[in-house]
Amino acid sequence: MPGLIRGVARTAVIAGTASAVSGRVQRRQQGRWAEQDAQAAAQQSYAQPQYAQPQAQAYAQPVYVTPVAAPEPEPLDMDTKIAHLKQLAELRDAGVLSPAEFEAQKAVLLG
Repeated sequence: MPGLIRGVARTAVIAGTASAVSGRVQRRQQGRWAEQDAQAAAQQSYAQPQYAQPQAQAYAQPVYVTPVAAPEPEPLDMDTKIAHLKQLAELRDAGVLSPAEFEAQKAVLLG
C-alpha cells in the first residue's frame, strides 16, 4: 500500500507542476501578445493623419442622366430567320424547349 500512495503522490506532484508551468507559459504568451497589440495600435495611430473636420459639409448635387433609347434592331433576312428556326427545332427535338416555347419563339422570330 505505501508503494501505491507514493505513486499517486508522485503523479499528483507531476500533474500539479505541469499545470503550473502550463499556466505560467500561457500568461507570458498573453502578455507578449497584448504588448504586440498595443505596439501595433500605437504605430497605426501615428500612421493615420488627423484631419480637421469641417464645420459644415457641402454635398455634391446629383447629376441626372437622360436615358437614351436603344437603337432598333435591324430586321433579319430570310436566311437568318430560317437558320434560327432550325436551331429552335433542334432544341425542341432535343427536349430543351417545350412545343409551347418553340411556338412562342417562332412567333417572335417571324413577327
